[in-house]
Amino acid sequence: MVLVARQPVQTRLQASAGRSAGLVPTPFLKWAGGKGQLLDQLTRHIPSEFGTYFEPFVGGGAVFFHLRPQRAVLSDSNPDLIQAYEAVRDDPEGLMSALDTFRGRIITEELYYSVRRQNPRNLSALARAARTIFLNKTCFNGLYRVNSNGEFNVPFGSYKSPTLYVRENILAASLVLKNTELHVEDFRESCKAPRKGDFVYLDPPYDPLSKTSSFTDYTRGGFKEQDQRDLSEMFRELDRKGCKVMLSNSPTPMLRELYRDFKCMNLKAKRAINCKGIGRGAVDELLVVNY
Repeated sequence: MVLVARQPVQTRLQASAGRSAGLVPTPFLKWAGGKGQLLDQLTRHIPSEFGTYFEPFVGGGAVFFHLRPQRAVLSDSNPDLIQAYEAVRDDPEGLMSALDTFRGRIITEELYYSVRRQNPRNLSALARAARTIFLNKTCFNGLYRVNSNGEFNVPFGSYKSPTLYVRENILAASLVLKNTELHVEDFRESCKAPRKGDFVYLDPPYDPLSKTSSFTDYTRGGFKEQDQRDLSEMFRELDRKGCKVMLSNSPTPMLRELYRDFKCMNLKAKRAINCKGIGRGAVDELLVVNY
C-alpha cells in the first residue's frame, strides 16, 4: 500500500504552477479509451481543490498530463505499462536511444512479429519499455491485449514508418513525472492509500456494451463483472473516507445501478476500435462523481 504524507491542498491552478514553461506533454502511448478527446468535458467536473492526485488505471495518462499535478500516485496492474512510465521518468535519453534502433527502418510484419515474440523477462528495463512503445505504435489501432498466458497478441497494424516518439514530448513528460510515484498494483490495493481531500480518478476497462464489444484483456485474466462490482465498493469506501472521486465507464444498466447513489452524467465520445464502421462514431460515456 502507498502511504502519502499529508501536504497542503493543491488547486488546479497550483497543480500546473512551475510546470507550464515549455511544452505541455501529451500521452506518449496510444491507448484504447484514452481521454484526450474528452478533456474539455472532463475538466468541467474536476474538483477545484484537492490533495494528492491518484489514478489507479493510468493507461495513456491523458488526464494526468493535462492536470500536471505536483503530487501524484499513478498505478496500473499492467507491468509493461508502468515500466514504460518509469523509463520516461527516470531515463528519457536512454529510452529514446533504445527506440532509435528502429529509426529509418521500414516497419514490416516480419520486424513487428520478431519484436512481439521477444520475452520481456529477458530484456533490460529500458529495452522492455522500448519494446512496449514500439508495439503500441505499430500494432493494430494501438490496442493492448494479452492472451491467457499474459503474452501480448495484437496483430500488426501495417504502419510503414510510424513516429515512435517525439523528443520534446518525452522530455516534457519526464519532467511532469519526476515527483510522481509509480506502482504496479491492482486497484484494490491502490485505492487503500488515498485519504480525505485527495482526488481519485478511476478509468477502468469498460463494462462491455455487448458481447462483441469487449476490450478488457489488458492483463492476464481480463477485467470481469466481479471486478466492476468490487470497484464500485472501492468507490464507496473512498467516498466514506472523504476523498473526491470521479469515474469513467460505459453507461450499461449494471453500472447505472451500481452507482445510483452518486451523481451520474453522460458524456459524448468518439470511439474507433470497432473493426466495423457501424460500431464507430459518437457514443455515450458514463461519468460518476461523489461531489
